[in-house]
Amino acid sequence: MSQALRLSDNPIYVATARCWDKDFEKRIQRHQDERDERWTSIEEEKSVSQLDLTGKVVVIDCVTLWLTNFFMDCANDIEKALAEFQNEINQLEKTEATFLIISNELGMGTHASTELGRKFTDLQGWANQYIARKAQQVTLMVSGIPMFIK
Repeated sequence: MSQALRLSDNPIYVATARCWDKDFEKRIQRHQDERDERWTSIEEEKSVSQLDLTGKVVVIDCVTLWLTNFFMDCANDIEKALAEFQNEINQLEKTEATFLIISNELGMGTHASTELGRKFTDLQGWANQYIARKAQQVTLMVSGIPMFIK
């Protein structure tokens, strides 16, 4: 977030979360409360490339939730979800904007206990790899400390 504010006085925050229940609604509200009047917030579950972001500094938060929407809408078909997600990334590349894309690295955590969880972990890893290949810079945050990967 601080990097976006260093690059722009009025960055765009694209929230990709789908509100699944009351608990998640509270989490969304907490995130909204963390942003001040400098931010323009946009909620978009999947079609981020359809937004007019030209010339903006844009934080997309986050790949894991964004990908969940594709995964669920594709009936847990990882190939189809990945293809749709990659298409969104490819479309974003055509936009003259600065993108800061936030993700998680699920593969560094515990091994998922369900087949569905393992499928999603694989999907999320492939999505991260795809974004990282295309990115000019990749930073891994560990305990709030940036580790520059690329």
